[in-house]
This record gives sequence, C-alpha cells and structure tokens, in this order.
Amino acid sequence: MQTKTTATYDFFLPDYLNASHPPERRGLRRDQVRMMVLDRETGRVSHDHFIRLENYLNPGDILVLNNSRTIPAALKADWMRDGKVIGTDIELRLARKRAGAVWEVLATQQNVKTGDCFKISDKLEAEVIGEVLKSPLKIMQFTLQGEKFYDAIYSVGYPVRYEYIKVPWELDYYQTVFASQPGSIEMPSAGRAFTWEMLMKLQGKGIKLVYLQLHTGLGYLLDDLNPHSPEDLYEEYSINQEAMDEILKAKAGGRKIIAGGTTVVRALETAAAESTLNGWTNLYVNSEYQLQLVDGIITGFHEPKASHLDMLTAFINENGLFEAYAAAIKNNYLWHEFGDINLII
Repeated sequence: MQTKTTATYDFFLPDYLNASHPPERRGLRRDQVRMMVLDRETGRVSHDHFIRLENYLNPGDILVLNNSRTIPAALKADWMRDGKVIGTDIELRLARKRAGAVWEVLATQQNVKTGDCFKISDKLEAEVIGEVLKSPLKIMQFTLQGEKFYDAIYSVGYPVRYEYIKVPWELDYYQTVFASQPGSIEMPSAGRAFTWEMLMKLQGKGIKLVYLQLHTGLGYLLDDLNPHSPEDLYEEYSINQEAMDEILKAKAGGRKIIAGGTTVVRALETAAAESTLNGWTNLYVNSEYQLQLVDGIITGFHEPKASHLDMLTAFINENGLFEAYAAAIKNNYLWHEFGDINLII
C-alpha cells in the first residue's frame, strides 16, 4: 500500500472516500461519524463510532482541545499593477499573520510581483511588499489591521476550500462547537466531531477537558512539486498556566493526555521542549521524535504524502499505521475535515 518518500508516505486513496459534504448534510450528527481505533501497544485495529469515545478513556484522563476559530481566509480581489486592473476575481488565501497589517498570502494567480496591489473591497486593499524565500507565498501589507481587518474579511471572505469540496459550504461548517478565538486559516478539524452533549458526557465520566489555542496556517500551497515541511510552517500557540498545571498533574499521576488533533500535539510538545507556554512552533514530529506529554491522539484521516502521517508514526510504527490505513480504505472510512475519526491510544 505504501511507498516511502522524503519525509512522507504515498498510497492510493479512491476519490469516493473524499468527504465532500459535512456529516450534517449526510443525515448524521457531528458525533455520529465513524471511528477507527488503533491500539499503540498491539497495533490492533477496531471499528466503532465517535460518539462512543468515552469507552476508550478513563476517569482522570485529560482531553486537550484547540479552541481556535476558523476565519474566512479566502478573499476575491481585483489585481492592479501601475494603477491599472490586470485581473479580476483573483483568489487570495491568507497563510500566516506576521505582525500588524502584514500577512503572508498565497495568490492563486501566477506572476504576481512586488508592488502589485489587490482591491478586495471598498474598505480593504493589499499591496505586495515582498516574497517568502523558496515559497509561492507573498508578503502583503493590508490597509486595515486588528478588529477592523477581521470585520472587513468577515463581510467578504469565505473559508479556504480544496478541490475535493464541491460545494461552497458556509463558514459555520468549518467551526468546532467550542471555537472561541478567531485566527485559524484552516479548521482544526479533529475537534469538529465533538458536540456539547458529548463533551458533557465525557466530563460526567471524570475525563477532564483542557483548552489551548493554536492558530493554524495554510497547509497547501498549490505546488505539489515543492511541498513545504512542518518546519516551514510557523503557527502561533498559547496555553494558559492553569491548563498546563492540570496536564502535568495528570501526567505525573499516570493518567493519559489525549490530544484533540495534530495542532494540539504541536503546541503541547513545543511547550514541553522549550518551556514556554506562548509563542510560535514549527515543530516537526516524526518516528524519531520522543513524545514528552501526549499519550494518544484523536485525528482525521490524512491524505497521501501529508506530513501529518509522519506525526502519527511517533505514536505507532509506520507498518502498523499503514496497515491500519489499508483497513480504513477497505472499510470505506471517509477522509479530510468532513470525514471520519482515527483514535490512536
């Protein structure tokens, strides 16, 4: 099934396993998606539904969730050079905020140059002021920042959408129920399957919920020939001291720390390695990485060659992982942000 390439793994994923519709539009509640469970110690694969997650956790375990809120990071604009319009309806995708009104942005149109301007709305424009080395990303200075910038993009923007999503679903479909602080370019999708009822049920069993923030960057740059590594993707994270104290106490007591997604793994492991609760992470987790805090992960199913697959080999050996992925394909699990769940514990 697998072919190992540089830091990534390849396999064949049938098109019909790409989830193009949210579960709610397939007649399911969010928490009714399927769940493949992978035992870290034995490699055993079992099949269940996400709503029965509580059966795999114990009282005192900590479930850590990312409460970053997805923003409408895709924008349409008129492309201007030397005061003249040279293109219309050009899509810009925010990739990462640098500081103030300056962002790294992916322009889906080729040949964008420093000095070009983009008119997004009557209130918002952007000028290309530089380029990111060895990347198609441009550095753009917007005419607004802070709350005014977010107000402007919320009025005209829409969620970043990839080719397997055929319908322009509204932004609400790209939010977790506990999302609070805007900032993520792409949805922290591992948390999407949770409902408030399910979270309350987990708490009732004695499983503790802890929240952190990691604002996701743009994961795909429309350039399959030169994919970027997690080490090229800097994402901002924040963990409050009380949350970290809960995690460390549980860890010391022999309880499990379960990460709600790859973003949580990145944030927690960076905090542990660098002894800082706030900052930027470009942590690359792979089979050689020794996890310090995280014992298990709730995640979606990741596409061929995705760097997220490398991270999963820190939890289970690659042969076990890809045998499980073969089983997932055989059993028709659905991939991507609107798909099914993989619990590795």
